[in-house]
Amino acid sequence: MKLAIDATPLSVPTGGVARYTAELSRALARAFPEDEFWLVSDQRYPYPGAPLPNLKCSRGPANVLERRWWLWGLQGVISRLAIDVFHGTDFAVPYLPLRPSVMTLHDLSPWLDPAWHADADRVRRRTPVLIRSGRATMIVTPSEAIRKAAMERFRIPAARIVAVPLGVSDCFRPVFFPTAPRKPYFLYVGTLEPRKNLGLLLQAWRAARPDTDAELVLAGRIRTDFEGIAPEPGLHVLGPVEESALPELYSGALACVYPSFYEGFGLPVLEAMKCGAPVITSRDPAIHEVAGDAALRLDAQEVAAWTEALRHAAADAGWRQAMAAKALARAAGFSWQETARRTREVYVEAAQRFRRRR
Repeated sequence: MKLAIDATPLSVPTGGVARYTAELSRALARAFPEDEFWLVSDQRYPYPGAPLPNLKCSRGPANVLERRWWLWGLQGVISRLAIDVFHGTDFAVPYLPLRPSVMTLHDLSPWLDPAWHADADRVRRRTPVLIRSGRATMIVTPSEAIRKAAMERFRIPAARIVAVPLGVSDCFRPVFFPTAPRKPYFLYVGTLEPRKNLGLLLQAWRAARPDTDAELVLAGRIRTDFEGIAPEPGLHVLGPVEESALPELYSGALACVYPSFYEGFGLPVLEAMKCGAPVITSRDPAIHEVAGDAALRLDAQEVAAWTEALRHAAADAGWRQAMAAKALARAAGFSWQETARRTREVYVEAAQRFRRRR
């Protein structure tokens, strides 16, 4: 098969969708050497990692007309490359259904609270049309919770939408001897944005700090619609962090804290567990699918419960060790190789379904 993968998310240096696009494309190329995978976009993006012979980059628009990318430009690239199936990795597929296509629907956050995505008007308008009109032949979600919610919201038949869990890179593993010993700290990894509920985390950390003397580290890209955080003692806002630096950060934390209001999967939770970090997270259904009983789950509105959990995590080494063991065992069940295998099955189904429709 010849597959085209939307590489536009790679134009953003960090974030879950960028990580998904990079890891999936590489895992597909490694797992299926007989296939040819093309990264396509009208934006500039870096090649994801070391070169692979069957993972290739196409050029962008060939002329002025093709600058209307989703209508004409992408179709031109797909035709020139004789692509069998297109995979839209971020809520979009070509407007003209001339080839089978697969859309990844990461979550329903653009439709649940406009304040979570102030600049997502195009997604809110476009994606439902692409789904309901059948232009997306098949749909992939990262969790069963999102699959069920999408079926209900967009009236998608069960056979047309598949939950394919994400994986975790082999670079995430416990680091037992951090290179730079530091004071105890709690760690949040992820984009700093309204949906992540960081206001609650800051309140809980401030209340617990006199008893724990633990600092708070926030690692991730700061989105433009995120209200700034004033500097204060013990708070470290790192901004984007290279993937290679994350295992040490996860491994050294008292706990990875993730109070998000809503998630499609919760990739930082899985990465933290793969590094043996205790995890304290919200009761979001998708995160529960990932973490199971290997994380402490709390109400996303209960500051007092989060405060007490931080105190307990800092004081009880036995609890941290027990949660680390659970986390490692749980994370062992996830891999990008399995994500790639199941995603390719969706490509095959999309091709077959498209032929039957014609």
